[in-house]
Amino acid sequence: MVPPIVKRYLLAVNRYKWVIPAGVIVGLGAGGVVAVQPEPPLSYIGESILVSNAPPITFSTIGSQVRQPVEAFTAETLLTNEVIEGIAKEVDIQPDVLRKGTTIKVQAGGDAKDPAAQKAQVNIAYKDGDQKRAGDVISQLSRRLVEQSRLNNTARLRSIIGAIEQRLPKVKQELSDAERTLEQYDRVEGPQLFAAQDGNIIKSISGSQQQQQQLRLQLDGINAQISSIQAKLGLDPNQAYVSSALSADPIIASLRAQLQQIESQTSVLLKDLRPEHPQVVTLRKQQQAYEEEIRKRATEVIGGNGQVTPFIANVRQDSSLDPARQQLANTLVNLQTQKESLEQQIVSTIRSEQELRQQFSSIPNKQLERTRLEDQVKLKKNLYDQMQQKLVDARAAEVEIVSSLGLSQSPTVSPTGIKAPKSIPITLAVGAIVGLVVGAGVIFLLDTLEGTIYTAEDLREAIRQRDVVILGILPLVKSFIPNDSPILVNPDSPYAEYYERFRSNLRLTESKNLRVIMMISTIENEGKTVTAYNLAIASARAGKRTLLIEADLRSSSAAHQVNLTPDPDSQLEPLRYFGQISDCIRLAPDVENLYVVPSPGPQPTAASLLESSELRRLLEDARGRFDLVILDSPPLSRCNDALILEPFTDGMVLVTRPGVTQQSLLEEAIDQLTETASLRLLGAVTNGVEVQLPRTAEEALMNDAKQWLFNSEPENVVMSDRN
Repeated sequence: MVPPIVKRYLLAVNRYKWVIPAGVIVGLGAGGVVAVQPEPPLSYIGESILVSNAPPITFSTIGSQVRQPVEAFTAETLLTNEVIEGIAKEVDIQPDVLRKGTTIKVQAGGDAKDPAAQKAQVNIAYKDGDQKRAGDVISQLSRRLVEQSRLNNTARLRSIIGAIEQRLPKVKQELSDAERTLEQYDRVEGPQLFAAQDGNIIKSISGSQQQQQQLRLQLDGINAQISSIQAKLGLDPNQAYVSSALSADPIIASLRAQLQQIESQTSVLLKDLRPEHPQVVTLRKQQQAYEEEIRKRATEVIGGNGQVTPFIANVRQDSSLDPARQQLANTLVNLQTQKESLEQQIVSTIRSEQELRQQFSSIPNKQLERTRLEDQVKLKKNLYDQMQQKLVDARAAEVEIVSSLGLSQSPTVSPTGIKAPKSIPITLAVGAIVGLVVGAGVIFLLDTLEGTIYTAEDLREAIRQRDVVILGILPLVKSFIPNDSPILVNPDSPYAEYYERFRSNLRLTESKNLRVIMMISTIENEGKTVTAYNLAIASARAGKRTLLIEADLRSSSAAHQVNLTPDPDSQLEPLRYFGQISDCIRLAPDVENLYVVPSPGPQPTAASLLESSELRRLLEDARGRFDLVILDSPPLSRCNDALILEPFTDGMVLVTRPGVTQQSLLEEAIDQLTETASLRLLGAVTNGVEVQLPRTAEEALMNDAKQWLFNSEPENVVMSDRN
C-alpha cells in the first residue's frame, strides 16, 4: 500500500508536471554557466606552526602561573589591530586584505601526563597571489605573534604587581586598626579579665558574703537590745529621742515649773472663786501662754520643721524624764543609730556583691570578644604576610617572563588552488540533478501552499483532529458508459454497500431517533447532492419511506437523475408550489419508497422562501409522514441557507471530497458548527474515494459497458468518473 505522503506527492507531481522539466532546464543552464567560467588564478599559501614555550628555569610561582596557555589563545586575541597594521606597513599591503587572507587556528593538546600526546599549537596560514609577499607576511606573523605573547605575559604580570601594590597599603592599615582595637580593648577590659583569671572576683564575692553575715549578726544583737530597752522604757527610739531632748532643756524645765505654780494658784482660787473671776481668767491665760511657749521651745529643740510634731503632742509629760529613764532613752537612740548604720552597710555590701556577680557573668562574653579581636589580628597579619610574599615572588618573576609561544618550524610557502580541468558533461549532469531536486522541492512547496486536501487519508486526519465522527467512506463511482449518472439507481451496483454502511453508521450515532437530516458541504463539487440521493436510495431500498427535499433553491434540480421531471410552473410560483404538499412530493418511478421534492430553483429570493410558512409546513408534514427526510442544502461558503434550515432538522452531515475540499474552509466550518451549542453536527463523510472493487463487480461493469456498446455503437467510448 502506498504511504499517504507518497500518494499526496504523486498527485502534486501530476498537477505540476511543468515544474520538474523547468528545474532541469534551469539546472542545465546554471551548469553551463559554471562550465564556461575560466579557471581561477594560481595562489600561494604560507604556513607556520607555533607551539607552547616555557622558561628553562623558574624560581617564582607567579612566573609559571601568569604565562598564558596556548589553549587560551583565540584568533581575535592574537591577530590584534597593532599586529595587522605593523605587518601591513612593512610589506606594503592593505590591513583589510591582510586580515582577510590570514587564518589562525588554535589546536588543544593531549593529556599532559602522556609523553606521546600532541602538544598544543597555533596553526598560522596566509593566502596571497604573490609568492614573495606570502613568505614575508607569514614570517612577520610568526615573529610578531611570539613577541605579542611575551608582551601579553609581561602586561599580565605587571597588572598583578600593580594590583598587589595598590591593595597592600589598605591591608596594612586594616592590620594596624585591628591591632589598635585589640590594644584598646585590653586597656579597658583587661583588668577584669586578669582578675577573673586570678580568681580575685570570686574571692571578693565570698568576702562580701562573709561581711554581710557578720553585719547581720551584729544587727540581730542590736535589735535584741532595742527590744529590751523599749519594753522597759515604753517608748520607741524616736519617742525616746524626743523625750530625752526635751527633758535636757533648762528653758522647758523652767517653763514647766512656772506652769505648775500657776496651776496650783488656779486650784486654790477655784475653791473660793468662780471660773469667770478675773483672777482665774488671768491665770488661765498665763497658763495658755506658758503652754504655747513650751510648744514653741519644744519645736525649737527638736527641729525638723514641724515634722516631729506627733512626738511632742504632750510636751509636759515627754519632757519630765528622770535621770535613769533619760539614760535609757539616750542608749535606745544610740542603738537605733547603730542599727541604721549596719543596715546601710548590708545594703552596700549586697550592691557590691551584685556588681561583682554581674562583672563575673560578663567575663565569658568579654573573653569571646577578645578572642574574636585576636583572630582578626591574626587574619589581617596572615593576609599582609601573603601579599608581601606574593609581591616579592612577582618581582622575582619579572626576569623569568618569556613568550607562551615558540616557533616549531620555519615558515613555508607552497602553491595552492591547483585543480583539475572542469568536465563539461559532469558539470551539466550535476546541474541537471540539482535542478531536478529543486523542482521536486518546489512541487512539494506549491502543494503545501495550495491548501487543498488531495488524499483521503489527510482528509480523514483533518476531520479527526476536530473531534468529528467519520460516518462513512464513500467511493468514487466509476462507469465505462459515457454520461452515466453516479446516482445508484441500479439495485445491483457494487457501490451500494458503501451507502448502506453509511446509513447504518448514521443510525448508530448518539441521536438515534433521526427523522430529518441535512447534507451540507463547504464548497461546490464535493458530491453533496449525489451523496444525498444515494443515501435516500439506500434508505428506501431498506424499506423506509424516504423523502429527499432539494433545499438548494439557488441551483437547478437534479431530479431527472431518478427519471423525475420538475414542475415547470414551480419556478414561477415557488410559494404556491411548496404550499401544495401533495403535488410537490413526487414518487421516484425507478426506486420503491423514494419520494423527492424537486427544487424550483434557481430562485433570486431563496432565503425568504426557506423562511416561509409554506416550507415550514412542508417540513413538519414530512416529519410525520416519512421515516427519513433528507435535505440537500447549498454549500456553506456560498450562503447561509443551511443554517436557516438547521432548526427544522435533527442534525447535519458534512460531505467532503479529496482534491476539492479546502483545509482552511473545512476547519473554519467545523469550528463554527461545533462551537455553537444550537447547531448539531452528526459527523462527516469522505466522498469520492478510490476503492478496489471485487473482480466480479469489475466484470459486471465491463459487461454493462459491452451491452451498451452493442446497443448504441458510439464512435468514442470514454470512462466516466462522477460523484
